[in-house]
Amino acid sequence: MARLTGARPVAARRWGCAAAFLLLLLTVQAAQKADLSGDTTAATINHSLTLLQRLQELLQNGNGSDSVLRVRSAASDEAKVFHTHQLLLSLQSEVFESLLRNQSVVTLHEPPETAALFEKFIRYLYCGGVSILLHQAIPLHQLASKYRVWGLQRGVAEYMRTHLASESSQGHVVGWYHYAVRVGDAALQESCLQFLAWNLSAVLGSAEWGSVSVELLLLLLERSDLVLHSELELYTAVEGWLSRRQPEAPVAERVLRAIRYPMIAPSQLFRLQAQSAVLARHRGALQDLLFQAFQFHAASPLHFAKYFDVNCSMFLPRNYLAPSWGSQWVITNPARDDRSTSFQTQLGPSSHDAGKRVTWNVLFSPRWLPVSLRPVYSDSVSGAIQPVRIEDGRPRLVITPAMSSPDFAGVSFQKTVLVGVRQQGRVLVKHAYSFHQSSDETPDFLVHADLQKRTSEYLIDNSLHLHIIIKPVYHSLIKVKK
Repeated sequence: MARLTGARPVAARRWGCAAAFLLLLLTVQAAQKADLSGDTTAATINHSLTLLQRLQELLQNGNGSDSVLRVRSAASDEAKVFHTHQLLLSLQSEVFESLLRNQSVVTLHEPPETAALFEKFIRYLYCGGVSILLHQAIPLHQLASKYRVWGLQRGVAEYMRTHLASESSQGHVVGWYHYAVRVGDAALQESCLQFLAWNLSAVLGSAEWGSVSVELLLLLLERSDLVLHSELELYTAVEGWLSRRQPEAPVAERVLRAIRYPMIAPSQLFRLQAQSAVLARHRGALQDLLFQAFQFHAASPLHFAKYFDVNCSMFLPRNYLAPSWGSQWVITNPARDDRSTSFQTQLGPSSHDAGKRVTWNVLFSPRWLPVSLRPVYSDSVSGAIQPVRIEDGRPRLVITPAMSSPDFAGVSFQKTVLVGVRQQGRVLVKHAYSFHQSSDETPDFLVHADLQKRTSEYLIDNSLHLHIIIKPVYHSLIKVKK
C-alpha cells in the first residue's frame, strides 16, 4: 500500500476539510431540529438536497480530497481510482476508518462483480442512497458486508426479500437462497425457501431449476406445502435435474426416495417403470417404495392402514393444483357481499377412492363478526342490544362437505387456501392459509388485507383470486404388527 509524503500538511488539509464538513452537517441538523415552540413566525429551512448535490460533486470532482482508493480486479490490468474524503468514508464504515487512519492511499482487491459496482457503493457512502437491479443485489450486499456498512447491508437484504417475485431471464431466487446460506442470513433464506415452495411449478419450468443444489432440493422435497400441479410433475422435474447433474448414486437415490409415489396414479407409475431411464437405473433402491405404492392403490384404505403407518409424509398429499384436489375461485368486489360456491374433489389419493367424490360448500364473508364482537343483550338497559359496527368484522372462509358418508371413516380433510397476488407483473402465491377438520375458520385469514382498497396487494383487478385445495389424509385406526 502506498503512502503520501508530507504527512503534516496532508493531515492539516484533512482535518480542515473534516471541520468544514462537520460544520455544514451540524448547520443543517440544527435547522431541522429548530424548536418552533408555537411561534407562528418560526420555520424550518431545509437545504438537505443541496447538500447531497454538493457531496455528489465532491466525489465526482475530487475537490478537497484527502484520500485515494485504488480498486484492482483480476478482470482488468488497470486500477479504478477514487479521490475520496476520509471523514465521509469513516462516518459510514469502520473498516475504512481503520484503513485510512495512518495512510492516504489504499489499494483494494475486489472480484470482478464487486469491482464493477464499487463506484455505486462509494456513491452510497456520500449520499446515503443507491439504485439497484436484481443482478446487483449480491455484489452490493457483499461490499456492504465486507466494509461493514450495516445500513446498506440491511437495505439490500430487504430489497431481496421484497423482490423475490421479480421476473428475470435466468431467475434469481435460487441464487439468492444459496447466497443467504453462505452468509448466514436466516430471514432471507426462509423467505426464498417459502417463495420457492409456494411457486414451485413456475420454478420447475425455469432456467434456475438446474442450479438448485442437492441440499436445497432435499429441503424442498421434504415439504408438504409445495404448490404444484401433481406429484408426477415433481417427479418429471427431479428426473430432469438428475439427468443434468449426474450426482453419485447414494445422492440420486436419496432424492428419488423423497418422491411420494402413492400420490401418483398406478397407470402413471407403470408408465414410469417402462419409460424412465432414471427409475430403471435406480430400480433396486426404489423397489420397496414402488411396491408399497401399488399396494396402497390396490387395497382399501382401512385395510391398508392395518399393516402400514399411513401417518407419515409418504401418504400425505402436497398442495396439488389438479382439479381432482380443489378449485379456483375468483371473487369480484370481495368487500361487498357474502359469496358462496361449491365444487367436488376425489375422496382420497388411493385408487380405491378414485371414483368417490365429495361435494364442498364454501362461504366467503368479508365482514364476519367474531364471537367477542357479536351483538349481546345488555342488563343495564332493558332489552338493549350492544351496538356493533360493520367495519368491526373481518374476512372469513368456511369450507364444509355437503354431506356425510361412511366412506369418510378414517379420513380427515386438511384445507389450504392460496391467495394469488400480482407482483412485478406476475401472478404468484404469496399467502397460504390452512384450515383443519375441527375448525372451519382460521383467525389469520386475510387479517392484514384491506379489501376496500383497489390497490390492495391481495386483489388483482379488484378481485380476490383464491385456490382452495382439499388434502385427504388417511389415519391408522387399527394398529397391527407387520
